[in-house]
Amino acid sequence: MPHHRSHLSILEASAALYPSAPVFKIPVLDTVGAVSTWRSVSYLQFRRDVERFARYWSRILQADGVPQKSVVGLWLGGMTYDDVLHIYGLSRAGYVPQLFSLRLPNPDVVFELLHKANAKALIYDSSFASAMRDSPLPTHVATDGARITDCSQPLSVLSEPSNGDDLVFIFHTSGSTSGSPKLVPCNYTWLNTIIAKARQVSLPADPRKQDVSTWMGSMCHIGQTFMLIGSLQHGSCTIQPSQIAFSSDELVDMVLRCNLNRLHQFATFLGIHLRNSRLNPKLVAILQSMDQVLYSGLPLPREEEQWAIKSGLRLTNLFGSTECGAMLLSVGGTGPYAQALRPLEGVSYGFLPIAPKAKTESGHQSVNADLLELVILSNSGDCPDRSLRQSDGHFHTGDLFLQVAPGCYVSRGRNDDWIKSENSLRCDTKAIEDNVRSMCGDLISECIVVGNGRPSPVLFIEPASVDMDHTKLKNQILRKTRQFHARRYLHERITSPNFIVVVPPKTLPRTATKGNIRRRAVEEQFKAQLDRLYSTA
Repeated sequence: MPHHRSHLSILEASAALYPSAPVFKIPVLDTVGAVSTWRSVSYLQFRRDVERFARYWSRILQADGVPQKSVVGLWLGGMTYDDVLHIYGLSRAGYVPQLFSLRLPNPDVVFELLHKANAKALIYDSSFASAMRDSPLPTHVATDGARITDCSQPLSVLSEPSNGDDLVFIFHTSGSTSGSPKLVPCNYTWLNTIIAKARQVSLPADPRKQDVSTWMGSMCHIGQTFMLIGSLQHGSCTIQPSQIAFSSDELVDMVLRCNLNRLHQFATFLGIHLRNSRLNPKLVAILQSMDQVLYSGLPLPREEEQWAIKSGLRLTNLFGSTECGAMLLSVGGTGPYAQALRPLEGVSYGFLPIAPKAKTESGHQSVNADLLELVILSNSGDCPDRSLRQSDGHFHTGDLFLQVAPGCYVSRGRNDDWIKSENSLRCDTKAIEDNVRSMCGDLISECIVVGNGRPSPVLFIEPASVDMDHTKLKNQILRKTRQFHARRYLHERITSPNFIVVVPPKTLPRTATKGNIRRRAVEEQFKAQLDRLYSTA
């Protein structure tokens, strides 16, 4: 029978290997919210705390009559040491955590997802107390760790799961067209591969010193869950920042007081430091001193990426998803393909053409005809739950790539970043949006391109300020993006003010988690307006 490891067996092994090494640095804030000191938690302490929380939840859930192996919801911020203890403690008590972050708009969605997962109880952050009045399940507040005293509740011995198909976690996708996230059930076979991949991603540059990295995001999502599993395997330390979008001053403080040597951030937040460092040589030097500057979640804007590489930062792009954790890692170094992505070791992925090669209207073959979709094959250990696979048994990610060298790929966005015009030619909406953002950043606060199945794309704009003259705004946008559109195929161009629609700020529908504007939802919401627009064009 294959050997199934887990996040708990890794903690057990590391607590034996590195008992006194710090596993976390926790900020202690002063009266104005600045970090006065960073408190260390050792590996041994972490393991003991997990067991203390496990005994606590074991006693409470048994009193509720909730049997082991049941799914129990955890609705937490996921950004604190206590949150990690609730998640790992619940696991250690023999339950399956179903993880929710703070960003779900209302309890109905949470109750629906709990029902779908057949959950038996819900543990929630005290800030949601008011939303719990109509809960269909037994609920318990996620008590402050300092108030969870050790009890004599016996804990079962940490044993290997008997079956790779046993559930270990349930995550949720961040966005979906139906407006409700999808369940992502994760079993031990999947977790085994996650552990092996996380080990590669978190490999220390210098094995003689302890790696120290930043907390990346909520533990209720796969990104930080994955990075912590990687860090634990190498006896590394994770710093909890005072907030996820921590300031560049706090970054400097973490380097000076906590020996931070690996910066792990979502691209949006890393951008803060890259922009600040352009005016601050000391900050550049600090970023240059990092063994790794790793970003994930979204691509970095091209100019920020170029600037970071030119400035000698050891920039690493980690490409992943909720369903599979990390999948691809950039090549690194200084060669021509340093930022191209390639699969991690030990997986079985396909990069499959999405369509037969089509000639464009001018008879030239478009480079976009070579788009490949990343497909996680059914024999890959990280291929997600069967409920998420297509009829061919594989998991189709919807992520599109171009192969730039053998085995090296560049991301070309998601399948839904591309719309098909009425003559079935593909239009890269993201490229248009990126150009509008870079040329008209001072005029707009947000934009999105739609027009699936239509003759040409339409640009929706939320203006930077409410009192802008719309006609003037449209003409300025056209003028500033003219050069870009002049080089595009006819079916991809926006060359008339009629195809720019200005709407009030915050009107466009967004996803709950990342706040991305939902392209399909915009098409549905403004369908009547689009129909009129094309009928008069």
